[in-house]
Amino acid sequence: MEKLEIADLSIIKYPDPRLRQPCRTIEHFNSSLADLAGRMLTLMREGGGVGLAAPQLGLSVRLFVCNATGESEDDEVYVNSVLDDLSGNVEAEEGCLCLPGVVGPITRARKCVIRAVDLQGNPVERSGEDLKARIWQHETDHLDGRLIIDRMSPAAQIANRRALKHLEQQFHSTDG
Repeated sequence: MEKLEIADLSIIKYPDPRLRQPCRTIEHFNSSLADLAGRMLTLMREGGGVGLAAPQLGLSVRLFVCNATGESEDDEVYVNSVLDDLSGNVEAEEGCLCLPGVVGPITRARKCVIRAVDLQGNPVERSGEDLKARIWQHETDHLDGRLIIDRMSPAAQIANRRALKHLEQQFHSTDG
């Protein structure tokens, strides 16, 4: 496989099988990793999202970016993240940049702690609640090969059937 330039990376769409692969731990911290995180933040903003995980670009590594406020000083980058101390449950509408047109109520923990490392390999531990906790859980799902449709109720899955079918047809018409 030829090496892809970071500037050429774009968001892949469901049902691309790369979205279902559990990601490997990142071991090398260098300028390429920082460049990748920067590209991910750009794509997240262009897509109107609040988070983006590396597998959404077809890269099977444990990296995600997020921003709950939209202010550039609130950009966050997490490498090799693990969630802990999840508490409380709250249901809210979620969408995903890999699943355009698919939305539904998803139940997530209201609070959680994230343990990760930053782009230099330094440990990071933060607590989050509400939207921030939801974003961390959504993006961590991506790192584990899980999508929002896996967490939707049967009724929400039925409500999104047409959009999912459309994405599947688009994928298969461009796949070969």
